Formats: sequence, structure tokens, C-alpha cells
Amino acid sequence: MGGVTFLDPMAPRAYTGGPGELEGLGGTEATLVRVSESLATAMPVTVRQSAWAREGERVNRAHWCGWSIDCRMDERPDVIVVINSWKIALKVARLHPDSRVIVWQHVFPGRHNRAHAAALPAADVEIVCVSSTHARWLCNFAGPGGPRISHIPNPIPDELAPDATERDRDLLIYASSPHKGLAQVFRRFDRLRSRFPTLRLAVADPGYLAWPTGPQPDGVVALGRLAQPELHRWMRRALCLFYPQDHFAETFGLVIAEANAVGCPALLHRGLGANDEVVSDPSQCIDTSDDDAIEERIREWRIARPGTTLAAARPEFRLSSIAVQWRAAIGAWAIPESSIST
Repeated sequence: MGGVTFLDPMAPRAYTGGPGELEGLGGTEATLVRVSESLATAMPVTVRQSAWAREGERVNRAHWCGWSIDCRMDERPDVIVVINSWKIALKVARLHPDSRVIVWQHVFPGRHNRAHAAALPAADVEIVCVSSTHARWLCNFAGPGGPRISHIPNPIPDELAPDATERDRDLLIYASSPHKGLAQVFRRFDRLRSRFPTLRLAVADPGYLAWPTGPQPDGVVALGRLAQPELHRWMRRALCLFYPQDHFAETFGLVIAEANAVGCPALLHRGLGANDEVVSDPSQCIDTSDDDAIEERIREWRIARPGTTLAAARPEFRLSSIAVQWRAAIGAWAIPESSIST
């Protein structure tokens, strides 16, 4: 059959690109859906998940199904892309010697992965990271003689853009799992609110991980889990994505790129993870340990004239651009659309 098979051994539950299927999941799953569906317009694509427990389905051209513990696949793909797991990638490479094997790395690997670093190049397994910052970090982690490492950014939808929604200068939004520094964000928001008493902080929590965040300050509005269109509506209203924390480094930060795409700037810690690489303007990255610096940036955005462009989409992050990069990365060929079952 050929084509490409994606293996996701980490997702907490089964999902496809169907309506509502991604609610409660994170950026890794959203990215896999976008990339696999885009590639499926030009080649056979199968997505196998360890959490899948139902019959296989064809959704938006891609075939979604489970996979057995022995990692064997009936489709005999030309390329196998394994999400995050170096151990499984090595096993897959042994079982499918005629397939090219890639680890699609979305996270910073744990120390236990060092033992596999030398085995990856020996098995001809390569790694694709999600940002150049991520790739540089991983090169240092793997050390000399490590695997081939490249990077392709996570994609944002081509159509994501600002609209005529009026911004609320008193509304900030946090839109990530609470383990990504929300306790620190709460503390910094509380101090900022002592200077701007009318501020509110809306918190959209995807709900896939419970995490202690300490006392919730006044002015916080809990939104819970939001579907993507609703989250984007809140971003269009908000003054900024409020993310002034220095505890959790993003390997990419899809929520940052999406906020910028709808015109919502992000207040981020300078030099942390891929923050500086993802934002559309460097003014969005500051020293967030400095309360005065946070106040100054918020004040500037609050007094900006209506219609002022504070953030924009990065064209290189658009899905159409990312799909081209993935096709080049996997040595993709153009298969006539009529040869792909729908």
C-alpha cells in the first residue's frame, strides 16, 4: 500500500479529526490531525493509536485505527512516524526494516531516553522536532553521534485571522493546561490587578490534567474546556494571552501562534523555550519576573487605538506551508487524487 502511518502511543483516549473529537486534548493531537488530514489529500495516510478500541474509521480521507502490542501493520507503509516514543520507534524499525522511521518529537524527552540516543542512528531512525529551539536543545541532549534531527513547526489553520470583534482592554486570557505555570500566572495576575483593579483573567483549561494552582485570585473567570471556535472567539476579545510564567518551557506553543493569528498578542517570558521563535513580534517577550515590565506592556496594549495591529499570523506556520514541509521531509510523492479511497 505504501504511504505514511502515524503511531500515537501517548494519547489518553482515541480521537479523529471529526467534530468534537479533539475537545479535552492538547496541541500534539490537534497538530497530528491537521498534518495527517492534509497529507491524506495526496497519499495514503493511516493513524494508529494505542487508546483506540473500536473499529477503524475513515475520517477526512485518513484511516484511523488501533495497533497491536507487536507493532505489526497490514498497510506496509513507506514511512512510519512515531509520536514521542524512542523505544517504540526502535521496535518498529526492527519489525519494519523496509520502512523509513521518524520520531515526531513534541516534548522534551526524559533522562531515560539518553540510553536510546545512540541506538536511534544505528537503526536509521531520525527525529523531527517542532521548533528550531527544540531541535537545538535535543542535539545537546543526544550528544555527539546522536540521530539526525530536523524541525517542522506546528501548524495553524490557513483561515485563522482577526475579525471585527472589539477588544476588551480589561480581559486577559490563559488557555493552557494548569501544569504550564498557572500557579505562577495567578500570582503575577494578582499583583498586576492591584495596579489595574478592573482586570479579569479568563482561564480556559482543556481538562486533561489536574494540577494544584494555589489560591485563585479575585478577577479570575473559569471557562473550563472550550471547543476551538469558542476559544478563538475569546482570544479575539481579549487584550492578550496572559502567560507570564518561567516554569514551563514550550517546545513550540501552538496556543501562542493561534492567539497571534487572530490578532491577540501574548505576554511571555523572554528566552523560555520557543517563546521568542513563535511570537509575531519580539515585544511580546519580556522579563516576566519584573512586575513593572508586565505593567508597562499591559498599559501599552490597553491604550493602543482600536484597530491597531498588536499581533499577526506567521505565514510559515500556516497549514498549507507546513504540509509542504512534511511532504518534503518524508520524501513524499504526488499520488493522483483518484487513486486515494475516500
